[in-house]
Amino acid sequence: MATPQRQPQRISKRVLNKWELLVYRAKMAAERRAIDDPQGPGSGSASNTTVPQTLLQQANIDAILQTADELAKENPHVARILTEYAYSLVQNLDPNSEGRGVLQFKTGLLSIIKQRRTKKEGEAIDRSHDVRTLLEFYRNYREKNRLDQLEDEDRIRRNSDSYEEDSTTTEQRAERQRKIYLTARILNQVIDALTKDGLTDELDPELKRIMEEDAKKVKGFKAYNILPLDAPGVANVFEKFPEVVGATRAVWYSSESTENIPAFPDDAGIDDLDRHADIFDVLQYAFGFQADNAANQREHLILLLSNSQSRLRIMLDTEVKLDEGAVSLVHDKMMKNYERWCKFVRRDSMAKRAYSMQLRLFLTALYLLIWGEAANLRFLPECLCYIFHHMADELYDLLDKSVLERSRTFLPDSTSSFLDKIIKPVHEILAAEAKICAGGKAPHSAWRNYDDFNEFFWSSSCFELSWPWRLEAGFFRKPKRVIYTEADRYDLPAQEQESPPMLGEKREKKVGKTHFVEHRTGFHIYHSFHRLWIFLVCMLQGLAIFAFCDRRLTVHNVKLIMSVGPTFVFMKLIQSVMDVTLMIGAYRSTRARNISRMWIRFLWFSILSVIIVLLYVKTIEEENSGSGADTWFRAFYFVLGLYGGLQFFIAILLRVPWFRMQAEKVSNFYVVQLLKWVHQERYYVGRNMYERTRDYFKYVLFWFVVGTCKFAFSYFLQIQPMVGPTRTIIGIQNVNYRWKDLISKSNHNALTLVALWAPVIMIYFLDTQVWYTVVSALVGGFDGARMHLGEIRSLDMLRSRFSHLPGAFVKNLVPSRSSGHSQTDLNVPFNAVKHGNPRVDAIRFAPLWNEVIISLREEDLINNREKEWLLMPNNTVSSGALGDQTLVQWPLFLLANKIYVGIDIVSKEIRQSNERYQVELWERVKRDDRYLEYAVQEAYATLQTVLMDLLNEHGRAWVLDIYHDIQQALEVSQVLHKFDFEELANVVNKIGKLTGILVSEPKRALDDPERKGEEQKIQENAVRALVDLYEVVMRDFLVDAELRNHLFSEINFTTGGKYEDDKILQASKLDGRLFSDLTWPTGPAIEQARRLNYILSIKDSALNVPVNLEARRRLQFFSNSLFMSMPQPPPVRKMFSFSVFTPYYSEDVIYSKAQLEDPNVDGITILYYLRTIVPDEWKNFLERIFPTIEYNQLIHYADQHTLDQHVQELRLWASYRGQTLARTVRGMMYYKKALILQAQQEGASMAEDEEEGLDLEGHDLEGNELAIVNVRGSPRTPRTPRGSLVRSARAQAELKFCYVVTAQIYGKQKNSSLQADKDRAADILYLMQMNDSLRIAYVHETKHMIDGRPFTEYYSKLVKADPSGKDQEIFSIKLPGEVILGEGKPENQNHAIVFTRGEALQSIDMNQEHYLEETMKMRNLLEEFDSKSLGLRPPTILGVREHVFTGSVSSLAWFMSLQERSFVTLGQRVLANPLKVRMHYGHPDVFDRIFHITRGGISKASKQINLSEDIFAGFNSTLRQGNVTHHEYVQCGKGRDVGLNQIAAFEGQVASGNGEQTLSRDVYRLGQLFDFFRMCSFFFTSVGYYFTTMLTVLTIYVFLYGKAYLALSGVDEALKASNVLDNTALQAALDTQFLLQIGVFTTIPILVNFILEQGVTRAIISFFTMQLQLSSVFFTFSLGTRTHYFGRTILHGGAKYKSTGRGFVVEHIPFAENYRTYARSHFVQGMEIIMLLIVYLVYGAHDRTAASYILLTFSSWFLALSWLYAPYIFNPSGFEWQKTVMDFEDWTNWLFHKGGIGDEGKKSWEVWWEEEQAHIQTFRGRLWEILLSTRFFIFQYGVVYALNAAGNNKSFWVYGYSWVVIVGVFILFKIFTFSQKASANFQLIVRLFQGVVFLAVVAGVSVAVVLTDLTIGDVFASALAIIPTGWGLLSIAIAMRPIVKRCRLWKSVQGIARLYDAAMGMILFIPIALLSWFPFVTTFQTRLVFNQAFSRGLEIAVLLAGNNPNAAI
Repeated sequence: MATPQRQPQRISKRVLNKWELLVYRAKMAAERRAIDDPQGPGSGSASNTTVPQTLLQQANIDAILQTADELAKENPHVARILTEYAYSLVQNLDPNSEGRGVLQFKTGLLSIIKQRRTKKEGEAIDRSHDVRTLLEFYRNYREKNRLDQLEDEDRIRRNSDSYEEDSTTTEQRAERQRKIYLTARILNQVIDALTKDGLTDELDPELKRIMEEDAKKVKGFKAYNILPLDAPGVANVFEKFPEVVGATRAVWYSSESTENIPAFPDDAGIDDLDRHADIFDVLQYAFGFQADNAANQREHLILLLSNSQSRLRIMLDTEVKLDEGAVSLVHDKMMKNYERWCKFVRRDSMAKRAYSMQLRLFLTALYLLIWGEAANLRFLPECLCYIFHHMADELYDLLDKSVLERSRTFLPDSTSSFLDKIIKPVHEILAAEAKICAGGKAPHSAWRNYDDFNEFFWSSSCFELSWPWRLEAGFFRKPKRVIYTEADRYDLPAQEQESPPMLGEKREKKVGKTHFVEHRTGFHIYHSFHRLWIFLVCMLQGLAIFAFCDRRLTVHNVKLIMSVGPTFVFMKLIQSVMDVTLMIGAYRSTRARNISRMWIRFLWFSILSVIIVLLYVKTIEEENSGSGADTWFRAFYFVLGLYGGLQFFIAILLRVPWFRMQAEKVSNFYVVQLLKWVHQERYYVGRNMYERTRDYFKYVLFWFVVGTCKFAFSYFLQIQPMVGPTRTIIGIQNVNYRWKDLISKSNHNALTLVALWAPVIMIYFLDTQVWYTVVSALVGGFDGARMHLGEIRSLDMLRSRFSHLPGAFVKNLVPSRSSGHSQTDLNVPFNAVKHGNPRVDAIRFAPLWNEVIISLREEDLINNREKEWLLMPNNTVSSGALGDQTLVQWPLFLLANKIYVGIDIVSKEIRQSNERYQVELWERVKRDDRYLEYAVQEAYATLQTVLMDLLNEHGRAWVLDIYHDIQQALEVSQVLHKFDFEELANVVNKIGKLTGILVSEPKRALDDPERKGEEQKIQENAVRALVDLYEVVMRDFLVDAELRNHLFSEINFTTGGKYEDDKILQASKLDGRLFSDLTWPTGPAIEQARRLNYILSIKDSALNVPVNLEARRRLQFFSNSLFMSMPQPPPVRKMFSFSVFTPYYSEDVIYSKAQLEDPNVDGITILYYLRTIVPDEWKNFLERIFPTIEYNQLIHYADQHTLDQHVQELRLWASYRGQTLARTVRGMMYYKKALILQAQQEGASMAEDEEEGLDLEGHDLEGNELAIVNVRGSPRTPRTPRGSLVRSARAQAELKFCYVVTAQIYGKQKNSSLQADKDRAADILYLMQMNDSLRIAYVHETKHMIDGRPFTEYYSKLVKADPSGKDQEIFSIKLPGEVILGEGKPENQNHAIVFTRGEALQSIDMNQEHYLEETMKMRNLLEEFDSKSLGLRPPTILGVREHVFTGSVSSLAWFMSLQERSFVTLGQRVLANPLKVRMHYGHPDVFDRIFHITRGGISKASKQINLSEDIFAGFNSTLRQGNVTHHEYVQCGKGRDVGLNQIAAFEGQVASGNGEQTLSRDVYRLGQLFDFFRMCSFFFTSVGYYFTTMLTVLTIYVFLYGKAYLALSGVDEALKASNVLDNTALQAALDTQFLLQIGVFTTIPILVNFILEQGVTRAIISFFTMQLQLSSVFFTFSLGTRTHYFGRTILHGGAKYKSTGRGFVVEHIPFAENYRTYARSHFVQGMEIIMLLIVYLVYGAHDRTAASYILLTFSSWFLALSWLYAPYIFNPSGFEWQKTVMDFEDWTNWLFHKGGIGDEGKKSWEVWWEEEQAHIQTFRGRLWEILLSTRFFIFQYGVVYALNAAGNNKSFWVYGYSWVVIVGVFILFKIFTFSQKASANFQLIVRLFQGVVFLAVVAGVSVAVVLTDLTIGDVFASALAIIPTGWGLLSIAIAMRPIVKRCRLWKSVQGIARLYDAAMGMILFIPIALLSWFPFVTTFQTRLVFNQAFSRGLEIAVLLAGNNPNAAI
């Protein structure tokens, strides 16, 4: 009874907790705390409202309650009135509380109202004065916030061009105004409601009028994205940019510009707009586009036009009209795909009718509006062309009217007419087909994907759909739902079921697949690349015939070689057969011309094959007859030659670029059209994919080299050595076979030949990949060296080249004045701008270099000391004594210790030589180190400046004379005679002491009364130091007697005079007047003194600055890249605009405090891990947050209590070292910072251009106030740019850069009940607060009840952080339905791509980062889009180099990073040039945005087939005549998986994706339409790589099964007896197999990359280090991963996205988890290989040598053991005894846990076993599984005949008896596994029976061994035979699961499978357990796996000890 009583209490508590969340006051307080709290997202709550969604859409209750909460502190009465009004609104909207959450919300409101009442309970509240209360409050509120003054200030700012104000002040004022106006609107609304209710007490009409006017102004503060077009109240910094103003006016719709265009009707609501009506208003009114879609695309088009204009030319301030060229540029690019489509479907383009600029703008705007609302239809670019075509046609008709009318597609009652009428019907059919996919369960051929829908519009028959849509057309017929699982039965909405046809009604047949059907078959490899396979087969045949003909070309041999002709034609016939059969399923929807072409080709090749084969047979018969006639041969030769010549002619005509271009000129001729039609299929895509002739010959030459190497290798080392052994084997007679032979004896030992030749043939087909790898590595290395990669790869190289950096920087990163580019600088006079002036270059270089160094400090990669040493002076100080404008001040890390080095050199030279030669000594100093020269010059010059600033006039006179005499001595080369340079060290020490005093700071606080005394003491010390310096110079340094007397006798303290006598000097020195009245240095002067002190006092070498390896790498690459070739950058104002785009789902945003502190299973926290792995960065972080603590004492401040005060900084520090969104956002926002810096440096403000005397076309004007700085004489720092310049620079950055993170479920996260989701939403909001340009796009869902059924609406929303810190909605675009119809990531990108801006788009993934120094080169990179040197067509995708920043985590991470780096640098370099087949392999490639949004987007999204969605963007771009390039002067950071399981999951996903690509139409078309050599490049760098990888593994299987056949059959002995195996040539052929199997050549790219980027010595060391850390084991293991998933995907499908996770993998992986992950992909195959090796060892020829066995089988043993034990070798603490014991217990628990409903595979073996079979679904898949499983029976067949018990009996009875034994074993298994439940009542009997049976079996076997020929060896051999057979039977039973279940044998199958897994697990576990006994093994393993360099100081062993090492934190 107790339980029912407690149940209501639990419910009550849950409801109460829900109410607490819904109480508005508490929620608002939490939101305020989240915003005001400096810890930011530490609170973990999102700034979201709690108003129910049903109420939010109908009234502004949320705004009322927010206002009430804000005003509660000022006036509780007003807050109470507003809350009561909100409650009344809720009550009116939902009186019965039917909406979701409405009842709880009302309850919460009542609670708030109750709390806000000031009267006691029971007393009535007088509400008669509420109106007056509100009015009086508003009067006071308005006055308190000084609204009138704010409006006056804003008015002055708008009307004055010279008004100076900080942008932050402007934004804060605008936000204050907005809040006041919003409050006025809310109060006015409440007052209106109260007056309607009769509360009309004293109402002040004037105050009410003012309130109403203020309320209307709130519309002027509408949220905006970049341009405040609908927010006139917001400060518009862009109104000073004439291109933006001109673009805005260009889209206006006014009578002045539209004389013949209809006027708006009266009901259009144009008068209510706060802006000028424009063409978007016209289109919105006419076609019913959504308002936010129009607003979004309005801004989009204006930005495109303004950027187009700025690139064309910069407009003058007085200009307001855009150039027509700017409009045409945008229009033509937007319409290009549409016009090509019109030409293809033979329709007149509507764009050709746009004869005026405004009509072109109308069409451009119309296309953008269609695209912006198209949702998932954006993946159907030609469908959008169809829609645009009809709507543009209708638009022309509407514009011919006098008054604007609605379109015939307009729905009067809809706010989203276009969406509902046009988009939704297509979306519904897309969604219906997507449901047929059933998450990938259905075959691709059973449903239409995105490509099928789009390709329907590639034919003119698409116009049968009419306009508006003819919904009864077959295109819109919904498919029948297929039931794949029981869950599918309950997932079929009633409205999706199509109603039956009416009587007599004829319905069109449903349109099926179009142009291509993705049948799941491996034959696609041949179908897509048949030319490659035909070529390889024909070459193999020709080489083999030539070898067997003893390499002689006689007539007979030539006839034999010409047999390749029939082979060629027959293989072409096979291709045509595949063309016909693989199109099954699409005939009904495909164009008739395509079908006729296929059948004509099929008939042609059928007839031709018959003719050529017949002629060849007759030729051979004629040859064999001995008649000597050649009649048939001539006929054969003629026909084959005619056909070959015709093929060659067509290939030349259509494949060689120059001939193809000539053919295009006459393409209208019928003959040319017929040839093209017959030779290749004609699609809308894939036409004219040829390259420049020189590019063509480059990749032809590449493949000529590859082919030469490949065929020479194949012929001389594979084919020719096999000729002699083959002839010998054919001639061997009477082979004594051990078994019953059925084939070989009567067929010249055919199976023996197959066993020997099969591996050779397979290697022949796969070694092309190897030779491609070798040649591409060499070519890539050569190209990299030619690009100057790796020229700066160490700090020494950086130091040696640093003096050239400023010049390289100016050359490559500063805009040139040529070509209309401006080159201005705030710090450089124009007359000083000369090529080769190092000081001018340094002035330009220093600010941005310093920003890079500062960013490194902010990222904690360097400490404060290193920062000071790396910063470069501005070089604008006086150069002092030298008076030379070319003297450059270099960073201190170059000058450190140089003075002392120079002193040593001078002293050494003087001591060694009696003769003193000044010139030779100076040359010796310069020759030793150039920076020694710089240090001496700077110290000499700076010392004079410091002394002149410090001393009085007497002291300055002395300094000037000293420097004057030194200069004179230098001029006459007498300085060594007049000065004693052996005393130079003493002088330097005195100067160092002086400067040290000058820069010293008093230790006491400013308010300390004793501070003044301390300052006085410091000055006294300075005086003493000056006196010491004077004494040293005058007494010791001056040695020339004449000069000494001159100084003592002639110095006079008057200007230009001399001393009267030396007594005066002595007197002034003694009484202190010489060094009195010191001018203590401040500002720039003290900085010079400090720098001089550094130069003179730093005795430590700076060779290791910076210490941090990542900082070194970044500075080295940045410096290196400045010497690489890159386009000249334009000014920021003229650059391409671009967006960065990051898809995000639910990954980590910022690590929470709990995540950092919670230990994993090994007791390790993330914080402790990071502190250990990057100790220098941790210490730098502590120095940053504790700036007053000495660096060496920082470690004592790292306790938990101290860090708790800096939680937010700690969270960010850790997050910036993980793969988090925060790290990505920080890196991408560097783009904006770089643009602002560059714009400021260029003086990029329109207002300052005239003032500075330079226009943006590069013409010098006069009066350059900001730019001219006196370089020679002014000691001041450069003038800081004024506020207007900063605002202009920021505005330009906004115009050119936009960052959108598409956080798909951000809305769900805000409202989630899970705290983790709320934390992520709060963290995202915090990132928006930190980065004002960050925009978040997400999918918002609202649920409604329509006709009693739940209905969900979807919206695409864009938000930003408002000034108060909350998220603010900018756009909300309704979607036609569910967003995710295909793959999640591309769909997520697609919904948000409408919010991106610019001409370029960079797609960045969640595991990436960027660097400030790299973002500075973005302008250069974007200029590549205009490059004419990168190919026949301009680039459409710019590939960018990546750096894997996770490579230092572990050896696995290092291997992965090396593999990745090799591909993303060297590999992609070769793919782009010379091969011209680089695709899009992910990120951070930069897209031509307009090109791609008009052609289907930046990825494809069809379920499963587009699993690797990114690469399809490259396929699509190439097929649509794009050009993908690669550039290596820019790099972007990238994280990769660091644990073996993560890596395997990632590689499995990629391999599965490639398996799906094999079936795709894109791969087929590229394979068909590329020329032969480009097709080869494409194959071997895409699916061919995975196919040859699989072929490599299969070669090992074929080789070993061949060896097993030879051993078991007895042929091995016969070959040994015939000395065939002793053949040297054969041995060489087998050796080549060994070399290829272990993959020796595949490591060459990594080695070449090492050499290129590290140098030869370091490359060799790194390479051998990699081998010692078992990299070969890892790469071999990865080979198995790729093979398994690629093969399984082709056979069965089932490819899925696998979330690998991006955390820090340093924890131990349990044995059971590793077993579950790799049992089927690696362990089974490894065991099979070991079984084969054992068979070969036991039954092979016994007299072979051990060396030959090891050589032949080493790679196989290595592969098998790698597959078995790599997961445990690379497992943290994999051999620790305690962990091993726990793993065994966990594994046994998992193995014998039966599982239940809802259990996961990680908990139960049974559940896991069922999941492992889920991919076997189809009949075809089951058949293949059965066929492949039959290979296991060869063991049994061979072993049983080799038993001693079998004797020489070779009858089938022996084999039959073995099956009897197997049946007996099965019966024994059933006996010993008899169910305990079934035997519950008679367990004793069962156990007795089992015991008897066991004893009987043992006794029987023992008796058989004693009394028969059976031996103990036979028993073990029988096990060797039975185990593979059992596994084969088990595999067949699983494939035949339905039948086995009907036979009620499934439980037995399950039991046998468990037994096999248990045995396999024990075989794996025993070696691990044995090694775990030895403690040194785990220590060695930890060092091997984790400490990959031994220099990082990472003690992972401590981390993995599990003894809570975090206690020290």
